[in-house]
Amino acid sequence: MTTYHRAAVLGSPIAHSLSPVLHRAGYAALGLDDWRYDRFEVGEDALAAFVEGLGPEWAGLSLTMPLKRAVIPLLDEVSETALSVDAVNTVVFHPDGRRSGDNTDVPGLVNALRERGIERVESASVLGAGATASSALAALAQVCAGEVTVYVRSAERAAQMRSLGERLGLSVRTADWERGAEALAAPLTVSTTPAGASDPFAAGIPERPGALFDVLYHPWPTKLVAACAERGATVLGGLDLLVHQAVLQFERFTGVAAGPLAAMRAAGEAALAGE
Repeated sequence: MTTYHRAAVLGSPIAHSLSPVLHRAGYAALGLDDWRYDRFEVGEDALAAFVEGLGPEWAGLSLTMPLKRAVIPLLDEVSETALSVDAVNTVVFHPDGRRSGDNTDVPGLVNALRERGIERVESASVLGAGATASSALAALAQVCAGEVTVYVRSAERAAQMRSLGERLGLSVRTADWERGAEALAAPLTVSTTPAGASDPFAAGIPERPGALFDVLYHPWPTKLVAACAERGATVLGGLDLLVHQAVLQFERFTGVAAGPLAAMRAAGEAALAGE
């Protein structure tokens, strides 16, 4: 009887998650036939019981909303990266019983930019001020040499973004959401908004927009991405982030030195294309 190593993605809702597609493709590419990756609908109230009920075959968990903060009290250790944004998306179970939490969204975003030749920028912009915007700021702390402008809807969120910038050692100023089209004048803009929210800015972008990283992967391309691409800008999407953060999780769960990025990306592209 085969003994499996197990991992899974948890969240609510979770049916849309591409994580099983990506991780299973990674297992197949490396011949890891004794690994399984599943998805489970788990809300905040059920998280502690779920984690406590896992057996020794479990290597790790991927976490999506609304569990990224709720899991922290259940862990023995949390990485500095995860603490900086108050969000854990990766839990690793160690043989000695310890549970460690990390955030692969931040280095995943950095790695996706580097793959496209964006190593360092003089300034940057962020559209939105939610949880993903926090990860974007943490990534920009490694990429941006100068000021980051965050376009927000409320004074409360503006204050939160400036406070986070201070903790990260990043110069952050905030601007009114309605001026969001101005963001694209920066060398790099990260759009962290829900589907449709940035569409009105597509008509007002500058003649030569900077690079745009839009964290959405459906619908794709967004109107803002299409407008920037039409004017020759470098564009990155949610699948770039998803694959890069997933390969880092894959490495932490399995212990392999380099996860099969190309195979995982191809599987994600095929799934989004409906194949």
